[in-house]
Amino acid sequence: MRKDNNKTVNNSLFSLEGNPSLKTAMPMSLQHLLAMIVGNVLPALVLSGAIGLDASQQISLVQASMFIAAIGTLLQTYPVFGIGARLPVIIGVSFAYIPTILAIGKEFNIGTILGTQLVGGITAFIVGIFIKRIRRFFPPMVAGTVVFTIGLSLYRVAVNYMAGGFKDTDPRYGGLVYWGIAILTLIVVLVCNMFGKGYIKLAAILIGIVVGYIASLIANIVSFDAIVSASWFNLPALLPYKLEFPLAAVISMSIMYVVNSVQAVGDLSGTTVGGMEREATDDELSGGIKANGVVSIIGSFLGALPTATYSQNVGIVSMTKVVSLKVFRITALLIFVAGFVPKFGAVMTSIPQCVIGGATISVFAQITMTGMKLIVQDEMSVRNSTIVGLGIALGMGITQIPPQGLQYLPGWFTMVFASSPVVLATTVVFFLNIILPKKSIAEEKAERERIDKK
Repeated sequence: MRKDNNKTVNNSLFSLEGNPSLKTAMPMSLQHLLAMIVGNVLPALVLSGAIGLDASQQISLVQASMFIAAIGTLLQTYPVFGIGARLPVIIGVSFAYIPTILAIGKEFNIGTILGTQLVGGITAFIVGIFIKRIRRFFPPMVAGTVVFTIGLSLYRVAVNYMAGGFKDTDPRYGGLVYWGIAILTLIVVLVCNMFGKGYIKLAAILIGIVVGYIASLIANIVSFDAIVSASWFNLPALLPYKLEFPLAAVISMSIMYVVNSVQAVGDLSGTTVGGMEREATDDELSGGIKANGVVSIIGSFLGALPTATYSQNVGIVSMTKVVSLKVFRITALLIFVAGFVPKFGAVMTSIPQCVIGGATISVFAQITMTGMKLIVQDEMSVRNSTIVGLGIALGMGITQIPPQGLQYLPGWFTMVFASSPVVLATTVVFFLNIILPKKSIAEEKAERERIDKK
């Protein structure tokens, strides 16, 4: 805070209404950009390779992903008619949908993915409208389990990145050079975060990525091919594919959007708990979920894939406590630049996966601990501990067994419930919390005392 002409000016990074200088805000904004950009681009690259899109289609899909992420992030920070959370969150194309869109893309085509995404966006908007009424079904224990499971499920992604990224496309996967640079990046992040002061502490992840990138240049593992071949300017196309709506695919995608809306409750709650030490309000949850629905609808017309709130950025908020909306609006503008200027995005995606993994694994750890904080806001009675434990055990466990263990289950079931630990964990905790009788620790103790007297 400072006084300017007898008026108090809020220039704090740690206030929602804070208006820090561009010099102060830019490193924080760039840190969020670097944390999200690879995750935002990778689903498009994975889908393109899996269903055989050509190079021009792949580039268009990547650029549309950047463009829609910018729209979504701006809408979350600048709500319109109650659409948007007005919270420090980043929206982007989500890893959570990859198993579903791959299954739909292989069975049908990309037009079907975008068509079912349109229906899914409408579904999310409806969930957002009624979230105030159904929020009682998502107490901290349920929302915390969602956030906790998200964190656990991301560890595999981060460690895989540390090993090099993709074993099918990189013969050097698992090489010592990857592990060395990843660990170097992680050490720099930890040292800056734990021993640094001021902006060194706040920009710990950014500093770690810069050091890791320099080490990657020295080790000669950075490829500049994408930068050279990328054009300078590109506009997203309107309706690049014909939208199609097969019923089975629509149902699968709609279920994913319902589950993702629950995940959004966890991410939005994680943002407010981790960054502002309070629960998210009903209006914030409703606006945030509706915004994601609207963004997905827009994305289906622009050729962009399904979006969600970004858990890794929630982790950064929890770690740094930087919640100024200005920081996130600047990030959105930077994402817009990446959407219009392919070379900019190509520079960002030239950062080796091992660097991203080393920089983000501590962020994913923060997400897990934020989930734990949410869970213990409800008393950990035997009843509640059982519900949370079963949800996490089944959710994480089902993704650990070989595919043969699920071979006799319907394809739609495995597509929805076995592709992501978050989906099954959320479903189990949600329904058990409704079905099992409520019992406090005091009531359970009294019950044991009655049994003991008999």
